[in-house]
Amino acid sequence: MLKVEPLEKSYENLEFLNSTSARPIRVLCEFIEPEHRFRDHNVKNTIVFFGSARTLDAQTAQANLDAIKQKVQSEGESKYQAELNKAQTDLAMSRYYEESRQLAFKLAEWSKEFENLKHHFTICSGGGPGIMEGTNRGAKEANCKSSGLNISLPFEQEPNPYQDKDISFEFHYFFIRKFWFVYLAKAMVVFPGGFGTLDELFELLTLVQTQKIKKKIPIVIYGEKFWKEIVNFDALVKWGTISADDLNLFKFVDDVDTAFEYLKQELSKLK
Repeated sequence: MLKVEPLEKSYENLEFLNSTSARPIRVLCEFIEPEHRFRDHNVKNTIVFFGSARTLDAQTAQANLDAIKQKVQSEGESKYQAELNKAQTDLAMSRYYEESRQLAFKLAEWSKEFENLKHHFTICSGGGPGIMEGTNRGAKEANCKSSGLNISLPFEQEPNPYQDKDISFEFHYFFIRKFWFVYLAKAMVVFPGGFGTLDELFELLTLVQTQKIKKKIPIVIYGEKFWKEIVNFDALVKWGTISADDLNLFKFVDDVDTAFEYLKQELSKLK
């Protein structure tokens, strides 16, 4: 009698699941599994922070600058001018790491008041280094869980150690990751960043402007000098590509206390 080998179920066929044909299944997994886990951990409302993965904490930035200065003293400035300029810029930008950390701490502490209520808020970041790390770190220092919505990239995006693994995820698809940034969000804080941050900011503003998002989301753009140098919002009004009212979709802030008080005021309306 011939021996019959057991047949493989389609959903156990890893070669198929990682194939082009199974892409819709993988997309659905990234859509459904976070919902399942968020529900299990009672995460219903998030405060989302965006910002550069390249921003250093102040201690690291200062140490790097001190090391370059020692080289300059011993070997001359011309040889290390580019490194010196970068280290000085990194130190200046490190304020945003520290302020994302402070703001996340204050919001997480404040949110403890609502732990057993409908509108408890969970701090959420993109899960990587830089501003994202500062955000999760601040929440951790407040003894609060925070979420990281990580993305698989060839560089920059290593998961930071401060996010809580049970409510953090590794995404392959940018568009599903951005869905989860917005779907549970009750507020957004956008720190200085590069292409990724600009992409997230403008997609968010587009969704709000076109009323594809029905809920009111306070949007804080942190660091007015940086952002007004990078994006000339007033010129968009001048040239008629947005309306003057569109500038009311967000609020510029430059310090932790102003951002905290504004967000606390806006989020308290949800109670």
